[in-house]
Amino acid sequence: MAEPLTVLFAPDSFKGSLTAVEVASALSTGWSKARPDDELLISPLADGGEGTLEAAAAAGGWTWREAQAHDPLGRPVNARWLQSDDGRNAIVELAAASGLSLVSPGERDPIAATTFGTGEVIRAAVDAGIESLVIGIGGSATTDGGRGMLDAIRSANEDDERLKSVDVIVACDVANPLLGPTGAAATYGPQKGATPEQVVELDARLKEYADELEAWTGRHERETPGAGAAGGVGFALLCSQNRFRSFALRPGVELLMETTGFDAKLDRADIVVTGEGRIDEQTAFGKTALGVARRAAAAGVRCIAVGGGVTDGGIEALRPLNVVVVPVSEEPQTVETAMAAGAAPVERCGERIAGLATR
Repeated sequence: MAEPLTVLFAPDSFKGSLTAVEVASALSTGWSKARPDDELLISPLADGGEGTLEAAAAAGGWTWREAQAHDPLGRPVNARWLQSDDGRNAIVELAAASGLSLVSPGERDPIAATTFGTGEVIRAAVDAGIESLVIGIGGSATTDGGRGMLDAIRSANEDDERLKSVDVIVACDVANPLLGPTGAAATYGPQKGATPEQVVELDARLKEYADELEAWTGRHERETPGAGAAGGVGFALLCSQNRFRSFALRPGVELLMETTGFDAKLDRADIVVTGEGRIDEQTAFGKTALGVARRAAAAGVRCIAVGGGVTDGGIEALRPLNVVVVPVSEEPQTVETAMAAGAAPVERCGERIAGLATR
C-alpha cells in the first residue's frame, strides 16, 4: 500500500465556470477516490480579481456584508464585501460592482463604463468603521482611470477625513503603466469591448485625467507599475495614497496567501496542486499558478498545476520551477463546452493526477 501523503489544493477560480472553492473541492474529491488515505488540505486562492472574496471567506474569520451600489453602466446592484469578525478589517472586490461579468457582451460600453459603484462599496466599508481595507482590483469592465470610484468617495465629504484612519492595501496582478502601447486602454480595452478607435479615445481621456489628478494630489504615478490595472484604478489609488493612513500595492496572490494562511498549510504538505482556468503566456506575469509554484519551490514541495486550458507558453512559464502541468480537458473541445461541463471534468482530473503521486 502506498504511504499516505499530505496534499494541499490551492487553485484560483476557473473564471466564468467555477469558483476557487469549487475547483479545490472537485480536485480533492477526485484525488480522494484514487488515494483515500491521503490527508487533503484546502486553500482556495485568487489574484485580486473576481473570486477574491470567496477565497478569503473560505479561510474563515470573515462575515459577508452587502452594499447597495451601481454597476458599470449605472444600474443598481447589491455588491458583497467582507468584514472581519472583529469588525476592524474589510475586503472589497472591484468586480463585485464594476466587474466585466456584470455586463453582457452586447452591453459593453467601454466609454461609458464607470467605477462609481466600487467607490460606493468602499464607502460602505468605511461606514462600518473598518481600520484596514484590502481592495482587489482585477476583472474590471472599466477604463475610467478610477475617476468614478474617487467621485463616489468624495461625494460624502466625511469619507475623506475617515480614510486618513484606514490602512489600504491594493491587490493587483499586473504591472502595466497607465498610458501608451502597454497601458490600460491599449492592453485591456479590447477585452472590455473597445474598438481600435475607442482605445485611442480612452488613452487620450486617461492622459487628460492623469494631468488633472497628478496636479491635484502632487504625485506623479502614471508610469508606476500597476497604474494601468483595472482601467487605471491602480493609478487613482496610487495618486490618492497620501489620503490614507498607510498604503501598499501588492501582488494579489501573495496577499491572498497571507489572508488564507497558505504558508502554514504548505509547511505540512508533500505536494501542492494549484491551477486556473487557463495556463498560458500570461501565467508568467504574476498569476496564481506561478505564485503558488514559486512558494512551493522555495519550500521544497512538489507542485502540480492544472488548467482548464493549457498552452505551450504556459508550460514554459512554469517549467523553471519543475511544475507538472496537466490539462483538465480530456479531448479537444471549445472553451464554451469546457466551461459548461462544470466540476465533473475537474474531479476526474483530480483522480488522474493522484496517479502521479508517490512519496
